[in-house]
Amino acid sequence: MLQKSIIGGACLAACLIAGQARAETLVAIAGPMSGQYASAGDQIRMGAELAIAEINAKGGVLGEKLKLVVGDDACDPKQAVAVANRMATSGIVFMHGHWCSSSTIPASDIYNEAGIPMATVSTNPQVTERGLKNIFRIMGRDDQQGKVAGEYIAQHFPKAKVAVIDDKSAYGKGLAGEMGKAMKAKGVKPVLEESITAGERDYSSLVTKLKAAGVKVMAYGGYHTEVGLIVRQAKETGLDLIVMGGDTMTNSELASIAGPAVNNVYFTFSPDPRKNPGAKPVVDAFRNKGMEPEGYVLYAYAAMQLFQQAAVQAKSVKYQPLRDAMAKGTFDTVIGSLSFDAKGDLKVPGFVVYRWKAGAYDAAQ
Repeated sequence: MLQKSIIGGACLAACLIAGQARAETLVAIAGPMSGQYASAGDQIRMGAELAIAEINAKGGVLGEKLKLVVGDDACDPKQAVAVANRMATSGIVFMHGHWCSSSTIPASDIYNEAGIPMATVSTNPQVTERGLKNIFRIMGRDDQQGKVAGEYIAQHFPKAKVAVIDDKSAYGKGLAGEMGKAMKAKGVKPVLEESITAGERDYSSLVTKLKAAGVKVMAYGGYHTEVGLIVRQAKETGLDLIVMGGDTMTNSELASIAGPAVNNVYFTFSPDPRKNPGAKPVVDAFRNKGMEPEGYVLYAYAAMQLFQQAAVQAKSVKYQPLRDAMAKGTFDTVIGSLSFDAKGDLKVPGFVVYRWKAGAYDAAQ
């Protein structure tokens, strides 16, 4: 009898442990948690963590608490593939990531094959142009923001000499190309088109070329760290360079790197979600913690709202019903209402031109 009791107790304990294990649903984020763009990874983590905490405080999803799994790709495509392969066998049911388009594109193939739906803020058109059914972009595309940026340059700086520069990344080359295309369509022909190497500290050779060509405006495809260095180094040589960039310029680290020269940086981004009335409680929650929900913070929060609402609609976290719910539904989030076309792109994208001034950004005049 004693042996049977011990066995029975052991079975009960094992069942309880198994029950506890089943009581958690794994969701994930991936992006640059380390490296030169780690501040963007911090934003993604902040948004996802608060969303999950608040979802769990209300009972979780379908009776189970959410647990966050974090992947670090450092914006490197090879690391992104390694992260995706690990995630594919980890038991996650949803991914928000990656961040750099050059990471998202190869990683998304792996998630698609593994049957894992994903949301992303990566803007290169190829993210959704490859026919994958698992991916949902919660921001607009580079061919949309590039058009807005290029037309703004043509309208507001029609007599200035313009350079189109990119950082050789999928995101950078794609965005720069779209800005150049839009400017040329409005009659503005760049006097210099060139690529730089991201991650360097000295861009004096680029600045020298810009000055020699008489460039006053630089349309830039790439990330905020390089822009900060370029405008600062340009100002140090007496070149008051105006820069037009894309959505990655939302990072306050840009102002720290550029110093006063940040006031010359314009960029395109979606309508500021911090000003969305429906986001006020979440924005206040961040600010009460001493955190400013800039850049991609609220997008990561919204990605978890998308997952939660889709799972409730589907009554499941299994791939096919969850993916179908995302494809067909409309979701109320802190960044606004989300619904997707057949490619997985937002049905109603939008971009606004912003300008940095006095350490903060606001809509440009």
